[in-house]
Amino acid sequence: MSSMISISGLSKAYASGFMALKSIDLDIKRGEIFALLGPNGAGKTTLISIICGITNPSAGQVLVDGRDIRRDYRATRAMIGLVPQELHTDAFETVWATVSFSRGLFGKPRNPTHIEKVLKDLSLWDKKDSKIVTLSGGMKRRVMIAKALSHEPQVLFLDEPTAGVDVELRKAMWGVVRTLRASGVTIILTTHYIEEAEEMADRVGVINKGEIILVDEKTALMQKLGKKRLKLHLQGKVEAIPATLAAYNLELAADGRQVIYTYDTRSEHTGITSLLGDLRAAGIRFSDLDTTQSSLEEIFVSLVRT
Repeated sequence: MSSMISISGLSKAYASGFMALKSIDLDIKRGEIFALLGPNGAGKTTLISIICGITNPSAGQVLVDGRDIRRDYRATRAMIGLVPQELHTDAFETVWATVSFSRGLFGKPRNPTHIEKVLKDLSLWDKKDSKIVTLSGGMKRRVMIAKALSHEPQVLFLDEPTAGVDVELRKAMWGVVRTLRASGVTIILTTHYIEEAEEMADRVGVINKGEIILVDEKTALMQKLGKKRLKLHLQGKVEAIPATLAAYNLELAADGRQVIYTYDTRSEHTGITSLLGDLRAAGIRFSDLDTTQSSLEEIFVSLVRT
């Protein structure tokens, strides 16, 4: 799959000497959903702002569909839709007028059919004649997304798009995202709802202190860095883990009736088989077992703490 966005050696330094970005190298594939995760102040919004032409980089290059964002500013900016964290709209304009005006800013001809489709997809059609000042926060967030889609972008940036949005609307918005991806739109999202990234993203990038510390396929990331926990429900109470099982680093529950084994997913089969055999040899019997796996959030927390 070819790259839609290619970033090389991208840095951003401020007059104070603070380095917001430090020599970022990143390729985002055409037609993928890429989740950019990182704590507050990690550089997510700065990176998005540079790609979208809002902030100038101190060094490095960004190509969008093979075009340099600085030399071909108009062409690259017209390919990008941005939904920022902040709600910036004309409070006394109607939904229809502000979304239509946003399309015109990119030199696109009038297309009421497309605007109607966007508003209906975002459940805004019944609010098309309402002034934005009268809308709820969630509705205003939908309007921001509609504005970003008004000029039919090839790349869509969603910077915390569901902040302050109720669960029902969040699910509807992700339905729209899936439809856009299916149509070939490249989507880059930042989110604090890591379960969304876990559900939606094809690949995940983690940024911390202005540096990309990891980029990987979501499933590969969870296989490589995820941990599984095997919980064994014992037939009888155990006072202590036998010394012969010390190599497994088992945890014994406070009631003495459960044993927990945490293991790397890459050694799943050999580790469990060996453990079960050693448990039998130690005279420990169990009546049931279940497993759980690390979430993407747990992996993310472990990465940014290192």
